[in-house]
Amino acid sequence: VQLAESGGGLVQPGGSLRLSCVASGFTLEHYDIGWIRQAPGKEREGVGCISGIVGDADYTSSVKGRFTVSRDNAAKNMVYLQINGLKPEDTGVYYCAADPGARCNSGNLYYDYWGPGTQVTVSS
Repeated sequence: VQLAESGGGLVQPGGSLRLSCVASGFTLEHYDIGWIRQAPGKEREGVGCISGIVGDADYTSSVKGRFTVSRDNAAKNMVYLQINGLKPEDTGVYYCAADPGARCNSGNLYYDYWGPGTQVTVSS
């Protein structure tokens, strides 16, 4: 059972990225999936999540309107984080994480499974 993120990189302020999270060994459809970031010198922060059964999403206030978590309805083992309007303060390592659940909370950091992370750097 593994998770792996991809899609990070260096982007200018105002740009966009789509991060992907792929699961190996299980499907994600019945799991709460969280996206958590860790900025340099700071603690991990949950930024968004999508619920396993209810299917709704939740976001921390600093990213609402810019971040969107979605599932790939065809590929049951893929979840995405679309990031628009990137800001320098969005820089950090972004992790996806999974936990069996029904309704997620973006601030939750207690997940059973974690990916290794992907670096996002926002700089001009």
